[in-house]
Amino acid sequence: MKTPIKITSKDHHKLKDLKAGEWISYSGTLVTMRDSSQRKLIDEYKKNGKLPIDIKDKIILYAAPTMSKKVVIGPTTSKRMDAGLELLISNGVVATIGKGNRSKTAIDIIKKNKTPYFILMSGVSAYLSKYFIKGKIVAFKELGPEAIYEFTASGLLLLTAIDQKGRSIFDQ
Repeated sequence: MKTPIKITSKDHHKLKDLKAGEWISYSGTLVTMRDSSQRKLIDEYKKNGKLPIDIKDKIILYAAPTMSKKVVIGPTTSKRMDAGLELLISNGVVATIGKGNRSKTAIDIIKKNKTPYFILMSGVSAYLSKYFIKGKIVAFKELGPEAIYEFTASGLLLLTAIDQKGRSIFDQ
């Protein structure tokens, strides 16, 4: 593995230069979302014409953390989340993180908006906890682990799975 490209919340512009198969080391803000919270976010948008949280310039991690003495967190299957991708990106999301491939529709949205998709190691949620410094619920507390959380990550290793041109590691 080549040395990962270091990217922070302050230099999201570098995301557009990544190619499928490149690793990054990400330090900065991440917002988590799972099926229930994304559905509720979409419903709120349809009802009020706006989102209950600001997701501009954010990276979404499809996950539902467990908060105890440490954060236990791992990615969920992204394809299930594809129905909400266009809404997220149209409200400023700059990238998404999950596991597995995306639908053709999602890949087209990624390509059109130049918003890469990363994958995160799965099956090692206790190990991943060392990359998450702090977190808090920012919406839908009543959903428990599926609430929307905002985390600060440090040195989180991510693989560019689908780049801004629609090239995918899943096609190789």
